[in-house]
Amino acid sequence: MTAVAFLRPEFTESFPAAMEQGVLYVSIAYGTCGHLCCCGCGQEVITPLSPAQWSFTYDGENISLTPSVGNWALSCRSHYWIRKGAVQWSRRYSPEEVAENRERDRHELAQQQDDEITGGRLARKRRWLGRWRR
Repeated sequence: MTAVAFLRPEFTESFPAAMEQGVLYVSIAYGTCGHLCCCGCGQEVITPLSPAQWSFTYDGENISLTPSVGNWALSCRSHYWIRKGAVQWSRRYSPEEVAENRERDRHELAQQQDDEITGGRLARKRRWLGRWRR
C-alpha cells in the first residue's frame, strides 16, 4: 500500500472487520476512532477518545484528531497529525522521547481515571449525606 494524504470520516457504531484505507472510523458509542496507518503499512490504529487520550473535531465535512498519532509500537513507527482530514507528517521521535511521551500519557490517563473514581465517590457521598439532612 501507499501512504495516505487524506482521511475521510465515517461515523459508525462499530468498526468493520476489514478497515478501508483512507477512512477514519468514529464510534461515538464506544468512544473510539480507528483507521489504517497512514504510512500504508496496513496496520490498524485505534485511538481511544478521552480527555487524557485523543479528541476530535468535526466541521460537518472533515475531521481533526488531537494530539498527533505516534505509532511507536508498530514497525513503521510513523508519526502524523490529522487536521481537517489532511495527514500532516511529523518527525520521528528518538527512543528517549517515545519513553517520555509514554510516561506522560500513562500519568495523564491514571489521573483521569482517579478523577473519575473520586468524582463518583464524592457523588455517592453527597447523595448519602443528603439523606441525613432531610
